[in-house]
Amino acid sequence: MRVLLVDDERGFVSALRRGLVAEGFAVDVAYDGETGLQAALEGEHDVIVLDIMLPRRNGYDVVTALREAQVWTPVLMLSAKDGEYDVADGLDVGADDYLTKPFAFVVLLARIRALLRRPAQSRPPTLAVGNLHLDPAARAVTHAGVPVELTTRELALLEYLMRHADRPVGKVELRDHVWDGVGEDVNVVEQYVGYLRRKLGREAIATVRGAGYRVQGG
Repeated sequence: MRVLLVDDERGFVSALRRGLVAEGFAVDVAYDGETGLQAALEGEHDVIVLDIMLPRRNGYDVVTALREAQVWTPVLMLSAKDGEYDVADGLDVGADDYLTKPFAFVVLLARIRALLRRPAQSRPPTLAVGNLHLDPAARAVTHAGVPVELTTRELALLEYLMRHADRPVGKVELRDHVWDGVGEDVNVVEQYVGYLRRKLGREAIATVRGAGYRVQGG
C-alpha cells in the first residue's frame, strides 16, 4: 500500500516515513501543497496524509482540487490547530478524517487503517479473485477458506495484484508501487512472487510473457 505524505516539517516527515515503511507501506513525500497536489493527481495512492498549513497551497485547497478532479483517495488531514471550526472546515472540503498534532504514531496508523477499511468509490472493503480473499484493513488473507500468513511486503504485493486483477502488471510497476525507493532491483519482484506462489500455490499468480504477472486466485 502506498501513502502520500504532504507536510513541510522535514524532521517530522522523516520520522513518520520511517515508521510507515517499517509497517509495510511505500511512502511518497511532498513538502508543499502544490507539489503534493500534482503527486496526488498523477500517482496512485491508497491514502493521503496531508497537513493544512503548507507553503504554496494549503491543505484545504489541495483537498478541494482533488475532489473537483474526481480523485477520491482517502485524505487524513493533520494540523496543529484543534478548533472545532478547523475540524469542520477540513471535513467540509472533502477530507475523510482529521488528526491534531502532536499525536502518537500508533494513533495515526490506526486512523490510516480505518480509512482503508471504509468502503469508498471503487475501493471495496475486501478483495476477491477466485478462491483468494484479502482484507487490506485487517491484513488478512484466505485461500479456499484457509488463512494464509504473509509478510508485510508479500501482503502489499498481493494487494496490488488483486486491485489490478483485470490486467497483467509489469515488474517495474510492481517495484515502484510496493517497494519504497526506485533504487530497488526490479528482480526483487520475481523473488517475492515466488514466495507468494509457495504459500498460495503456483496457479494463484500467472506469468504473462512480456507483460508481467496476473493474479488468478486458483
